[in-house]
Amino acid sequence: MSDTMRTGFKPILSLLFLISYLALAAEAKDRASYPDTTRRAPGLVSAQGPYRPSRTLKNDIIHTKLHVQFDWLRQQVQGMATITFRPYFYPQSTLELDAKGFDIHAVYQLDTLRNGASAAGQPSREPLEYTYDSRKLTIQLRRPYTRQETLYVQIDYTAKPNEQPRGGADDHPTDKGLYFINADGLEEGKPRQIWTQGETEANSAWFPTVDAPNEKFIHDFFITVDSTFRTLSNGLLISSIPNGDGTRTDHWRQSRPHAPYLAMLAAGDFAVVKEMMPNGLELSYYVEPEYAQHAKAIFGRTPEMIAFFSNTFGVDYPWEKYAQIAVRDFTAGAMENTTATVHEEGVQADSRSLIDGNSDGVIAHELAHHWFGNLVTCEEWGQLPLNESFANYAEYLWSEYHNGDDEADWLNLQETRQYLAEAEQKQVPLIRYFYKDREGMFDSHSYAKGGRILHMLRRYVGDDAFFLALKNYLRSHRFDTAEINDLRLAFEKVTGQDLNWFFDQWFMRPGHPQLKVEQEFMASAQKVRLKVSQVQDTVATTVYRLPLKVDVWVANEKKTYEVVIDKSRQVLEFPATQRPDLILFDAEAQLLGTIEQDKNQREWVYQYYHADKFQPKYDALTQLEGKLADTTVRNLMVKAMTDPFWKIRQMAVSNFVEYDGPAFAAIERVIRSRARIDAHPQVRAEAILTLASYGDNANDNLFRDALSDSSYFVVSVALDSYLMNKPDDAGEVTARFENSPNDAIVASVGNYYANLAKPEHFDWFLEKMKRMKPTDKYNFLQVFGKYLIKSTPDIQRRSIPILEGLARNNQAYFVRFGSYQVLGLLTDIQGVASLRKDIRNSERDPKLKEMYTQFGEF
Repeated sequence: MSDTMRTGFKPILSLLFLISYLALAAEAKDRASYPDTTRRAPGLVSAQGPYRPSRTLKNDIIHTKLHVQFDWLRQQVQGMATITFRPYFYPQSTLELDAKGFDIHAVYQLDTLRNGASAAGQPSREPLEYTYDSRKLTIQLRRPYTRQETLYVQIDYTAKPNEQPRGGADDHPTDKGLYFINADGLEEGKPRQIWTQGETEANSAWFPTVDAPNEKFIHDFFITVDSTFRTLSNGLLISSIPNGDGTRTDHWRQSRPHAPYLAMLAAGDFAVVKEMMPNGLELSYYVEPEYAQHAKAIFGRTPEMIAFFSNTFGVDYPWEKYAQIAVRDFTAGAMENTTATVHEEGVQADSRSLIDGNSDGVIAHELAHHWFGNLVTCEEWGQLPLNESFANYAEYLWSEYHNGDDEADWLNLQETRQYLAEAEQKQVPLIRYFYKDREGMFDSHSYAKGGRILHMLRRYVGDDAFFLALKNYLRSHRFDTAEINDLRLAFEKVTGQDLNWFFDQWFMRPGHPQLKVEQEFMASAQKVRLKVSQVQDTVATTVYRLPLKVDVWVANEKKTYEVVIDKSRQVLEFPATQRPDLILFDAEAQLLGTIEQDKNQREWVYQYYHADKFQPKYDALTQLEGKLADTTVRNLMVKAMTDPFWKIRQMAVSNFVEYDGPAFAAIERVIRSRARIDAHPQVRAEAILTLASYGDNANDNLFRDALSDSSYFVVSVALDSYLMNKPDDAGEVTARFENSPNDAIVASVGNYYANLAKPEHFDWFLEKMKRMKPTDKYNFLQVFGKYLIKSTPDIQRRSIPILEGLARNNQAYFVRFGSYQVLGLLTDIQGVASLRKDIRNSERDPKLKEMYTQFGEF
């Protein structure tokens, strides 16, 4: 918040800080020691947790025919699963299935799949004995069978996703597999929906299966729903048949094998917008009806992405269709279910909102999984980077292709920072044969670090070899599983090189290189010497082998040298007839690690003007912040405000906040120009914030004009800046915007109302917060907290049950946390402190419990 809310109270965390923290809180708190990455015998335990083998497959699930219908009142699933399977290799007399929290009504062995009847039309079902412990269903077959025999088992059951057994190994206390949204219809403005989320092993909460990533199967799902609902599932819609009782049964067929965690279904009131690719592939976008007209603006780059990834990976999109659906209260950002990606509701935006940024990154990420993860699947969750690192790097590849090198490199820098932030708390190998909790694999190591490692591998082997190796890897393991050695061998076969050193240091060991570079010019020898030290803990990690490039500018002429750093202490020498203008270590800015290299101001200035990549220019601006008293630096910042790349322009503009030095009038004119005409809304908004720091804005037409900007974000910033000085027309302006469809603008109005703290605005805050998407609701809670802290005690007391309800029941854990934090502003009121304690003790989500611990709440 912009002002101190109350002495002695903790301010609410900003969402950006919270998101950064959440990237760190996925697994253990302790930094890992040097791991033993060899495969030990099952049962052994390392510091990171027990050894995690891939699932032993006694039987192979070939096909599942599933009939489901839903009991909304009890939030249960009535199911009948007919499973086709055969022994994997060794003869088997039992079938073991994952089935969490079921009521098992009957189990039969069938002789054929013809509707449970023999070829002669006679019933062929034979009841089987079974044991069931609420997690595993073990079925006794009629006799031992060999792998040459195909068997059919039918299971009649009721799945109760809200009543699953808890407390088992790897159990996540909030995973349900299948979710009823607004089941009783009492939440005003919220649609009734059903959707599933299977990763990692939650789909066995709604249908029986071998719930492991190294299993692959095909399936036919028959989904019975209210006839007004739309359904979505994997594969193609085969039929849609009314039942004559107000319901309809949709038959979806997934005819190409995939892992059980990728199976899905969804049902609800959705608008469906379709388009067709030139090759006949159908694309469909499921959104809430109010977003139907914006669906192509949201997802409209998907056809180009499919063509781009098909060409880049060397393998055509391998599935029968591609659908994307936005659902309420989703438990993750998105999920790459085969042919049917699920997005959280925030992906929905009107066309004007998309001016401020789209969801192309996550759309590209989930689409790329259809090659890396769905077509070729990690054999065990400890190999998850084979899925997630590639999807993460696909975001870079798409940005590089669609937006240019600078945008991709800006993304690369953000991902690097995310990993480095996590590495301050946690350093583990990327590939983990030992770990405590499979959910902990979904961290910034598997995503951000893995993506950056792939970028380094690409730079080392070159584009041709990199993408040919990926093509071979995908083709060799299509519709199958893989582990890290399969990827290494694919690269070795293409390059003819032994790459074990690269895979060992980056995939199998924790940590990252930390380099210190010291520079010395030796005039008499006409050369420059670099002393390079690897200062990381080389016992806990390793001494890295680092092929990279060094650019040396002498007399304004650049020469590039390829070097290999492979010792803890190393000396490099380069010819230099005079003191170099600049030495740029890791000239391609591709190294995942840290580099400490002292440079003086002259060198940083030179670096900005001469570097041809984003990150060196960005680093130069960062190092020159706060030095505007120097004419050279000031002129550089003015020039940077017209840089071709928006992020550089934004940084330069932000350097002039509260500036009152030389050439102020001329500099202000440049900033005003950026505020009015810059092509990027982030730069226009930054310019408005900078101008606002100069004083009274109430009579400045620029701020009033910005209230009509095409960008919602710019309008929200201009609104905050304009209202800051309480202009005479503040009431008219806030009335104009208080019902804006954009939540950032509503938050700006709320910020103004918070300062007024009028009791009549209380209901306005509640009404606006009720309809907000989770991320916006978290941000708005901060504004609401500011309003409450300035309000009368009776208004504060009225807010307590609302905040308690959000803190206990909201589906988004960060909204629960934000509500809990706002309650922390009201602990002067009797009973609030004990209420917060009870909220903490009642919380089941491990992420949020960890946050309470990390922020000293326990």
